[in-house]
Amino acid sequence: MTARHWAAMGESTFVGGIWLLFGVHRVLGRTAFRVLLWPVVLSYWLARPTLRAHSLGYLRRVRPDAGWREGLAHVRLFAETLLDKLLAMAGRYPMERVHERGAEALHQLAREGRGGVLVTAHMGCLELCQALAEQRPDFKVNVLVHTRHAESFNRILRRLRPETRVNLIEVTDLDMALTLKLAAKVQAGEFLAIAGDRVPVRGSKTVRVPFLGDEADFPVGPYLIAGLLNCPLFLMLSLHEADGYALEFEQLAETVHLPRRAREAAMTGYAQRFADALAQRLHRSPYDWFNFYAFWDRAQLDPHAAHPV
Repeated sequence: MTARHWAAMGESTFVGGIWLLFGVHRVLGRTAFRVLLWPVVLSYWLARPTLRAHSLGYLRRVRPDAGWREGLAHVRLFAETLLDKLLAMAGRYPMERVHERGAEALHQLAREGRGGVLVTAHMGCLELCQALAEQRPDFKVNVLVHTRHAESFNRILRRLRPETRVNLIEVTDLDMALTLKLAAKVQAGEFLAIAGDRVPVRGSKTVRVPFLGDEADFPVGPYLIAGLLNCPLFLMLSLHEADGYALEFEQLAETVHLPRRAREAAMTGYAQRFADALAQRLHRSPYDWFNFYAFWDRAQLDPHAAHPV
């Protein structure tokens, strides 16, 4: 059995499904939506043994006694979070349920007209950073994604909220043209949000660091970009909290230094900082991480790997 690269699995959300999800909530409300969601989640969970295996494989690293109930709860929270993502993109998520932590240094940077890199994870509802951006005219976010769907989601964003201050940029190769484009945005005081928990589509550089009891591959893209642009590096994560979310920020570096003779070691160090910070949050909120693939399996680096039997 070989692991399949996450990008070969396709996105769990597609345009038609997104609009259906949004429509059910708009017509029936949150309580009815949650009731109707359970049979959908149960059938989805039962029909996908690979998803169940990957979910439990992760959960047992933070909760050793996790079983089918915890696995089902993991997928249910993912499904409900998809709705919150759409509500956030539409500007309809109640912001009184969102709490910021550790954002002081980032906001000071934005007030000074300076940008930086935000390293994120597939955790919680990061689309709420859009709402944050719209509350602060000097804070603009560009989200770098590894899929072909960036333009499709940009259209959804503009349709839901024409004044959105969040822009999605497709990234498959960090060539000179893209580097110059990103540099211009940071120099203009904008921020680049990049996932630090997904290996690149085309097998670009990764480093292997300890994470939740074993070693795992992490991309170096966020640190390479921050180093090339000579800008600050922040952690930005989203966690469920009570009846809403917490957006947590942490400055990982005022400036990313990648010495020529010790570049590999430096990138490994930044990746370890990210992995440690992520692990700390996952122990607090384990159901919030939505990587349903063989994260610790090196075979997932191969985008042409066969689907698990």
